[in-house]
Amino acid sequence: MSSATEFDYIVVGSGAGGGPLAGNLAKAGFKVMLLEAGGDPCSEDETGRLMYEVPIFHGLSTEYKPCVWDYFVRHYTDDAQQALDSKKVAINGRDFIWYPRAGALGGCTTHNAMITVVPQDSDWDHIAEVTGDDSWCGERMRPYFTRLENCGYVPRPGSPKAIFRGLFWIIARLFLKKKGRLSWQNGHGFKGWLPTSQADPRVVLKDKQLVKMLLSAAKSAIHEKIDDDSLLSVETRFDPNDSRNTGDSPEGLAFTPLAVERGKRFGPRDYLLRVQKSKEYGGNLTIKKNALATRVLFEGNRAVGVEYIDKAHIYRADPSAVNDTPDPASLPRAEVRAKREVILSGGAFNTPQLLMLSGIGPAHHLKQFGLAVNVDLPGVGRNLQDRYEICVITEFKKNFVLLDGASFAPPDPGTEPDEFLKAWEKEGKGIYASNGALIGIIKRSRKELKDPDLYIFALPGFFRGYYPGYSKVFEATHNKFTWAIIKARTNNTGSVKLNSTNPWDPLSINFQYFGDGQRNDDPDLDAVVDGVRFVRAMNERLQKLYSPIKNEEIPGEHLKDQLLREFIKAEAWGHHASCTCKIGADSDPLAVLDSRFRVRGTEALRVVDASVFPKIPGYFIVSAIYMISEKASDLIIEDAR
Repeated sequence: MSSATEFDYIVVGSGAGGGPLAGNLAKAGFKVMLLEAGGDPCSEDETGRLMYEVPIFHGLSTEYKPCVWDYFVRHYTDDAQQALDSKKVAINGRDFIWYPRAGALGGCTTHNAMITVVPQDSDWDHIAEVTGDDSWCGERMRPYFTRLENCGYVPRPGSPKAIFRGLFWIIARLFLKKKGRLSWQNGHGFKGWLPTSQADPRVVLKDKQLVKMLLSAAKSAIHEKIDDDSLLSVETRFDPNDSRNTGDSPEGLAFTPLAVERGKRFGPRDYLLRVQKSKEYGGNLTIKKNALATRVLFEGNRAVGVEYIDKAHIYRADPSAVNDTPDPASLPRAEVRAKREVILSGGAFNTPQLLMLSGIGPAHHLKQFGLAVNVDLPGVGRNLQDRYEICVITEFKKNFVLLDGASFAPPDPGTEPDEFLKAWEKEGKGIYASNGALIGIIKRSRKELKDPDLYIFALPGFFRGYYPGYSKVFEATHNKFTWAIIKARTNNTGSVKLNSTNPWDPLSINFQYFGDGQRNDDPDLDAVVDGVRFVRAMNERLQKLYSPIKNEEIPGEHLKDQLLREFIKAEAWGHHASCTCKIGADSDPLAVLDSRFRVRGTEALRVVDASVFPKIPGYFIVSAIYMISEKASDLIIEDAR
């Protein structure tokens, strides 16, 4: 491609932010170049297809070499504290934690768990408050989810069942004198690009042990609310995406929605390919794969293009890059030009890297590497946030019948697939058609909190976090059960910094957990402890009823009080990195973007990805990124008109 090639817009990155944005701009009639550093392994062979499409393989896909980028990050500055994590990986004499990302068309949506849970209204209200821009308030953000969703698990508007359920909800609300929105509208969309579904609960019925466990957990989750609120619980509480719930911040049981269509993963990759194949607007979208962006090109302070290296497996986090590629410095650079704007959507790690390599970032840090300072923005790479996650893993006396015969993996070449994969290929149903998460429980760690801050979900198998080889352990374990505890709205703030001026070199990343490990009274730590105690209480109830449990393997029954707190500090992890190029007020010295996603001190340059949030939103970040992608699409098109 010659340097003279010009498009209306250049989007760098095809994940949850950049993928839908590029598709939307193309559908609006603009010529769009989408640069993606990875390839499309999903289309290259049968194994790649299955790794992408089969929902239950999402764990394996995070270790699928053609797709993964291996980041190694720090949770703590202190070496002694970091060394306590059993998942640590030693690199050049220091301990790090493996943090899998994806280098592929679709970004991390090619290997995520597909969980699609919208944020609470208050998450958006916070952005409206700090910016003074009311277009960010929860009530005005919800329509973006309605627009992008194609819901497959609630009745479509106008159907008799939908009308009945809507009237039922209003009558119940009035009868019980509940405050909140008196509407039969549930906020779901049915014409968007993203299909959503829920796992079929009937799949677990043949496993009596599992059924007993889930029923016991359900009773634990709703026992305090089963009297006058039970009527509403039946109709709405199981759906965390019902807009009447996201505003009222309820607690209780949830069936977790997934981005799955007819049993197959669906994400921005699929949306982009549909747009590109469309006769109406497919010619507007050019997707350039295996193109690593190296810097943004400027004329004055206006972004006019992007420089990139046109070569696969260049970025050194790619496991194929170490031995399979030449020195990137020897490779020629190509350029692509933008008539209107450049939009960076590389994610919470790579977007700040690209900005800093382009001379936009903390002046003192850029000068350390001899980089010219075009715009001194101290907030670039700062404010790194993530959720805390921890698991309670229980060993049962018997295997779960549901898992008998399941390999949880594609067949080896020349071998037959297992019966579950055959059923999935034939009908798109069965346990392989879900991500394995059976039910979720939403709760507050403290009664005085405005919004719930814990999402606890059930997962048959052994999962204690991410470390090289973890997915193989999950495959082989059929008598263990995991309750995964996610702490939302955390308070940790870390940083992303350059290691060199080479665009292909990974970054120095430190999340600085729990006040960087120095505080024992951290409120986030208190919340995670509450989550563990809640799960233990559920297990105690189950044991009293049926005595199916052999022992608590992780954290271990002996770990209580201070020992439990130390265990959580050592072993907690996350995988929703965000907030490193935050939106903020004009008066905020760390604000990188204004409320319209524009990079301060520049023209024609925006950021649309997980890095834009001032505070990490909700329980699972991908839905929030999809929503800001829709909002950014509107703003960019509006400014173009």
